[in-house]
Amino acid sequence: MVQQINIIDAKNHVDEEVKIGAWLTDKRSSGKIAFLQLRDGTAFFQGVLVKSAVSEEIFQLAKQMHQEASMWVYGTIHQDTRSKFGYEIEISNLELVGESEGYPITPKEHGIDFLLDHRHLWLRSRRPFAIMKIRNEVIRASYEFFNARGFIKMDAPILTGSAPEGTTELFHTEYFGRDAYLSQSGQLYAEAGALAFDKVFTFGPTFRAEESKTRRHLIEFWMLEPEMAFMHQEESLKIQEEYVAYLVQNVLDHCDYELDLLERDKEVLKRYTKLPYQRISYDDAVAMLQKNNFDVEWGVDFGSPEETFLADQFEQPVFVLNYPKKIKPFYMKPHPTRDDVVICADLLAPEGYGEIIGGSERATDYNYLLEQVKKAGLDPKEYSWYLDLRKYGSVPHSGFGLGLERALTWICGVDHVRETIPFPRLLNRIYP
Repeated sequence: MVQQINIIDAKNHVDEEVKIGAWLTDKRSSGKIAFLQLRDGTAFFQGVLVKSAVSEEIFQLAKQMHQEASMWVYGTIHQDTRSKFGYEIEISNLELVGESEGYPITPKEHGIDFLLDHRHLWLRSRRPFAIMKIRNEVIRASYEFFNARGFIKMDAPILTGSAPEGTTELFHTEYFGRDAYLSQSGQLYAEAGALAFDKVFTFGPTFRAEESKTRRHLIEFWMLEPEMAFMHQEESLKIQEEYVAYLVQNVLDHCDYELDLLERDKEVLKRYTKLPYQRISYDDAVAMLQKNNFDVEWGVDFGSPEETFLADQFEQPVFVLNYPKKIKPFYMKPHPTRDDVVICADLLAPEGYGEIIGGSERATDYNYLLEQVKKAGLDPKEYSWYLDLRKYGSVPHSGFGLGLERALTWICGVDHVRETIPFPRLLNRIYP
């Protein structure tokens, strides 16, 4: 009985006869030998058909099959030192499962709009394959990291009656006669979870009705948001840097093949596993920018050029601490010795990728938080449940949010965040 395997497991079956369910990505023939480029969802490799070793019917079938035809492939695995994958299959038999004619994504170059219009098919290609596999590894490693440290996963609602950072960038919907919004963060609910379970994390889709076309923005994206009771900001920063280094190390350990497909420099990634990451204050960041001819004043948020410059001054991600209160959300804890800044930090990734984490220590005083809710123009009644957390056993607590797609864009070394989610939702794109 011939064993059925996946391509990724070829290394365990050298010189063995196997059976593989695969699709054809490309082919070429010299007349006496046909070379089939195959994929099966786990990896890509080459199948070799020698005309004299198979029947005429099988050789003609191989020559006639079109791109993305599906088949059963039978043959013997051999080492192939010429390929990055390192193995190939010498084919002895083929069974056509599903023919494919007129496949729109050919080996030639295609524009990004064309590829996004055909995203349901583009996912089969090497580059998106590698990125999605790395995405899966980052999610797996995230669960492993937090579970090992005593966190529990808590699911925050996607439909909410209020917003943690105001409603100007939220999608509005009607909820049985009242206003509701698609969530822009699970954080407020995670705070309730932390005061019940000590350490929690939420992970789910979030939505921003932001009319932005930059390479860092999506309309729908995924956020991982840990929240920790009895924890101050410095302890939270330590967890943040350990978490990011852990993600990078796990991608290096488990996605070597995928990083090669993307031609990502692994030596550069290894730098990001070394701790601790450097910390600079917002004040120092502004001074650094002004000294280098950036037209920025104290009190403004940094844009992409500013974040890129700051991150480029360091070989690893860098924390920028204690931003002005007026540009940060209402729930952040005020600085103990200054009225103009809050206890918070953004983690900036090197190589021009900007902020990948935003976090803070949370305000714990009921009266202060109530005042901030009112100053933000929000309805205290809508936040009464959140304010309750400060009435019944309030404790120091901190949290942060990692934007999955932004982190992946950086780890994978790709140009645009749209490549790091299976079906991107952009300002002018909701298809497919």
